[in-house]
Amino acid sequence: MSEFTHFDDKGNAYMVDVSDKDITKRTAVAEGTIKLSREAMDAVLGRKIKKGDVFTVAQVAGIMGSKRTSELIPMCHPLTLTNSAVTFEVDEEACAIKATCTASIEAKTGVEMEALTGVSLALLTIYDMCKAIDKQMLISDIHLVQKTGGSSGDFTYQE
Repeated sequence: MSEFTHFDDKGNAYMVDVSDKDITKRTAVAEGTIKLSREAMDAVLGRKIKKGDVFTVAQVAGIMGSKRTSELIPMCHPLTLTNSAVTFEVDEEACAIKATCTASIEAKTGVEMEALTGVSLALLTIYDMCKAIDKQMLISDIHLVQKTGGSSGDFTYQE
């Protein structure tokens, strides 16, 4: 088990100093799911949500969220992403939408939090756009799927 890196020897929180780390290409992929009622799913797929096209707005929100992660999570370094992409898979039968966010960078620190923030914001935006129809939507299973690069090596989620 590794030690926590965001605390000094007195237990005070601090941002990790990455100045001595090498710049490497790093990528992270995160995903999560939102379950909707049949009525909400039909409205999304039929483009009948009054606030606009759910997928386009949620996609933009996820990308914006990934770019602003350091403003939301206190110990994250401000990063200039080289790529952020949000995609969706619809399971019409289960009334579920899976969102995936991929973030990439060439930097001294990873982009896992950016991918996780991006997918979270995309799912929260779907909730916001559909809440007039369904307040019981369930956001779940947000997790890191994969990461590459950096001194800790590659990671792939194991079910």
